Amino acid sequence: MNRRKFITGSIAGAGLLAIDKKTGLSEIEKHFLTKNQKGVKSKMAYEWKFNKRPYTDEEAKELLKEVIDAQTTDWHYNTHHKGYVTFMNNIEKELETADRSKANGNYSNVGELKRRFTWNHAGALLHDVYWEVLGGDGDVSKGPEVAAAIEKEFGSVDNWKTDFKATAVSAKLSGWAVLTYDQLYSQRLLDVLVDEHHYGAIWGGIPIISCDVFEHAYYHKDGPGRAVYIDNFLKNLNWARINDRYKKYAVK
Repeated sequence: MNRRKFITGSIAGAGLLAIDKKTGLSEIEKHFLTKNQKGVKSKMAYEWKFNKRPYTDEEAKELLKEVIDAQTTDWHYNTHHKGYVTFMNNIEKELETADRSKANGNYSNVGELKRRFTWNHAGALLHDVYWEVLGGDGDVSKGPEVAAAIEKEFGSVDNWKTDFKATAVSAKLSGWAVLTYDQLYSQRLLDVLVDEHHYGAIWGGIPIISCDVFEHAYYHKDGPGRAVYIDNFLKNLNWARINDRYKKYAVK
């Protein structure tokens, strides 16, 4: 018997290759894991990407000038939006070694990491949609399929704009209005009010249009004039890109 077969046979004979049904780990794997890693198989942390806008930073200053000022086009994307992606990646790394055995409903490190992951994930995703749908001339005829779906649900595009604006105005001082395709339940288009990035979001809802009404989105240009900012947002929508998004995620 060679040395390799002897070692393998000895490990198997000692039961060290048996799999624990609760953890999915063998005894030898558990032996070599650190205390904080027990219960979770070690793997490389997933890397979240900071997605590009459909226009350059310089183009944004011109394309979005009626909605937000030039400095905000930079700060909002390269600081606020980028920050959500940065912290998602930080959280992914910390979750690798978080001690699951200390999870607790009152407080635990793993619980706070999970909670903040949701916040940052929703923030990053909604901002991706926000930049994608802006930078147009507001001509809804460039989005025939999504316009027809809006008219079917709301009666007219103007009726939808009234409801969407009311939704955006009603969000707390940090929140969103989101035209959402309710994929898993009613298959309808709904204007969803979201406080912060995730309170009020619906399961299975796909954002088609998202309007950021956090104060940092508009205060530098419009001050407390949120309604003015929302009107300008609607006038700046790129309905061709919105139509593409609707067809990609909602049309079967």
